[in-house]
Amino acid sequence: MLLLVAGAAAALVVQGRHDGERNARNRSLAAAEAFAHAPGTAVALRSPDPTARLQADAEAARKGSGVDFITVLDKDGVRLTDPRPELIGTKAQDVGPAEQGNTYTETFHGAPTDAVRAAVPVMDAHGNVIGIVTAGIEFDTLGHVLNQQMPVLLGSAAGVLVLATGGAALVSRRLLRQTRGLGPAEMTRMYEHHDAVLHAVREGVLILGGDGRLLLANDEARRLLDLPADADQRQVTDLGLGPALTRLLVSGVAATDEVLPAGDRLLAVNTRLTAPYGGAQGLVATFRDTTELRALTGQAELAQGRLTLLYEAGVRIGTTLDVRRTAEELAEVAVPRMADFVTVEVLDSVLRGEEPTGAVNLMRRTALSESQAGHPLQPVGDLIQFVVADTPMVAALHRGKAVLVPDLHTAQDWRAQDPEGARQALDYGIHSLITVPLRARGVVLGMVNFWRGAGTPRFEEEDIAVAEELVARAAVAIDNARRYSREHAMAVTLQRSLLPRDLPDQDALEIASRYLPAQSGVGGDWFDVIPLPGFRVALVVGDIVGHGMHAAVTMGRLRTAVLNFSSLDLPPDELLGHLDEMVARLDTHTADTADDRAPLTGATCLYAIYDPVGGLCTLSRAGHIAPAVVGPEGRVTFPDLPLSPPLGVGGHPFETGELTLPEGSRLILFTDGLVEDRSRDIDEGLRMLRRAAADADPSPEETCRVLVERMLPGRPSDDVALLVARTRLLDPAKVATWEVPSDVTAVSRVRTDVSRRLAEWGLEEPAFTTELILSELLTNAIRYGAPPVRVRLLLGRTLICEVSDGSNTSPRLRRAATTDEGGRGLFLVSQFAARWGTRYAARGKVIWAEQDLGEAPEPDPTALFDELAW
Repeated sequence: MLLLVAGAAAALVVQGRHDGERNARNRSLAAAEAFAHAPGTAVALRSPDPTARLQADAEAARKGSGVDFITVLDKDGVRLTDPRPELIGTKAQDVGPAEQGNTYTETFHGAPTDAVRAAVPVMDAHGNVIGIVTAGIEFDTLGHVLNQQMPVLLGSAAGVLVLATGGAALVSRRLLRQTRGLGPAEMTRMYEHHDAVLHAVREGVLILGGDGRLLLANDEARRLLDLPADADQRQVTDLGLGPALTRLLVSGVAATDEVLPAGDRLLAVNTRLTAPYGGAQGLVATFRDTTELRALTGQAELAQGRLTLLYEAGVRIGTTLDVRRTAEELAEVAVPRMADFVTVEVLDSVLRGEEPTGAVNLMRRTALSESQAGHPLQPVGDLIQFVVADTPMVAALHRGKAVLVPDLHTAQDWRAQDPEGARQALDYGIHSLITVPLRARGVVLGMVNFWRGAGTPRFEEEDIAVAEELVARAAVAIDNARRYSREHAMAVTLQRSLLPRDLPDQDALEIASRYLPAQSGVGGDWFDVIPLPGFRVALVVGDIVGHGMHAAVTMGRLRTAVLNFSSLDLPPDELLGHLDEMVARLDTHTADTADDRAPLTGATCLYAIYDPVGGLCTLSRAGHIAPAVVGPEGRVTFPDLPLSPPLGVGGHPFETGELTLPEGSRLILFTDGLVEDRSRDIDEGLRMLRRAAADADPSPEETCRVLVERMLPGRPSDDVALLVARTRLLDPAKVATWEVPSDVTAVSRVRTDVSRRLAEWGLEEPAFTTELILSELLTNAIRYGAPPVRVRLLLGRTLICEVSDGSNTSPRLRRAATTDEGGRGLFLVSQFAARWGTRYAARGKVIWAEQDLGEAPEPDPTALFDELAW
């Protein structure tokens, strides 16, 4: 007892020291991690004087956490803070793992003191180590705590020793007294009682001597082992117990519930040596009949396997909204646990996302899963036709439930469909079939066949329920995928119909575009290219919140609104202001009518106008990502443009930024789906875009191709709209400008200069029309406008005449009365020009008229005569 108590006390001391050291590790690690991950630690490490910023905080953390030291090191292991100021600036020992980015705890032996310490790296946002935090508890502290516990441990040990010794003495006296008091009769009665129990139990018992002889066998053991009447005192090897059971009894090895055959029974055998229990060397063996239990267990395991299969089917079938993939998942789940081969046939209309047709006698094999190669079953993609009325497949379709063919060798109706194919399948070893119609919501979608081959038992009636449950779950998933495919196709068709089919012809930009719908459904991304007067071009990219049909329709409404606002020739900021007001009104209307559709607030848009005369691009963006600009030399930049809130927020003015783009520059406009997804943030996406755009060929089409291949290797998780425009500049020789004094007599002089310039351009034929238009516009600007007055001619695929002045008063076209002395000038302009209009500048306005070269309009002579008849 003394040795036992002493050992227990020593174990408690060791355990106490171990627990104290483990507690010290945990406290040190918690303190180090808390300080390393504190919001200000990384910032302080990047500051010019990290010691000044961290020393006080480290000391406060040390006192608060109860550790002996918290030290901050730089990434090279040099101390920046320490409870001992004289150690600051020295290099810490053995912190290599932390310098590699690993957190660890250790028992440290060395300068300045032995301790249990933890080291935690401090990392920046890119995962780089910028510092290390160590915290720990010194061994002297641990020893002090253990010394405080020692009197309690020793006192407890002494008390336990006294109690155990006294208890053992009392128990010994009582046992001795009780044993000496027993007489022969009592001992005999006790023996008889134990013997009766031994022979009455329903478990066989054998007792073997150390020499392998049978000393005792109860009645149940004799029955289970079929022992002869003279089995007592015979060697166990002579009892005919079977090789496996005999080998176990002779080996003298302890066994627990080891199942062994004994004749036609399966016995659960337990063996134990008798020597450790006070007797002579020998063996006790017990036997329990488990034959019926084994059969029930097999049935339970089979049922459990089927339930597990159905559970896995619920998890694995229908993970995607794709009809073909869902059919493949059904086949993969069932092989090999349910069948050796599974084939899935689906109607072509279902594969296309259409409603199932009533004609179910022709299906396409969509999935096939096999456990063995070289089978004769038709491959995926083949058409399967059901033409014989009494085949199991046709019977299953007519009944609407599964049909079992346990033995295909005797099934003549199955052979009738394809005798040669049936012969090949039987020769291969396929012998049993369950065919189940693929039905969802009362409509047949296809057919599933479960086949078993050589080496696998035939299907039973119990297998039908499992097959029907598997197919029912897959049918719902396939029908959901079909419905999704149909609606997805409708939404994609709608969205593509709302996007521009062809990019308009213009001279200012060479343009290429891409639109990629999202994997889970179309969204509201869109782009547009809108020619504006003066050879200018507007580029638009936008993104609507949400996905689905509603987002596509909303995108069409906003695109139409942008087209309408662009016809007013508004600056980008004013156009976005009008668009913002429209979105706010739509959201207000949705809220007032209790509509369950998502609001538009949060939609983004980028609107840019490029002028090829000087290469100036004005942009305004509402919550949208800034475009990328690729210079002629290939350098990629993301200009810092003013950012306004998304559309519909309201209350904030929109700002305009300006870029001067040299000829050959590429302007890349895109939505966030190109640079951002679940696997990368937007900063990483922009870096990838920068590299891809720099490597791409200068042509817009090639740039689009490279960006899509590099940025979107798979199907995108969000919509992507991409617009790449390469700039061109209008030849300065095709631009002419005149400053006009506020004098009507200057009109004739300017008209003469314009005629001369048109002659230089080889445009003698439209000269008269141009002079007439110029005279009317210039006269109106001098009479009714304000200085300065300017005239500009632009020559491209058309001829544009612009007259600007400092007044904001806009002229309007009207029909003059016969008594009016004026009012006919704009009517004449509208008759001779292909298009005309007014746009406002920062100061004043510009009235422009455009003529199609070679296709001069033919004004109505009668109308002109009526107008001039006054």
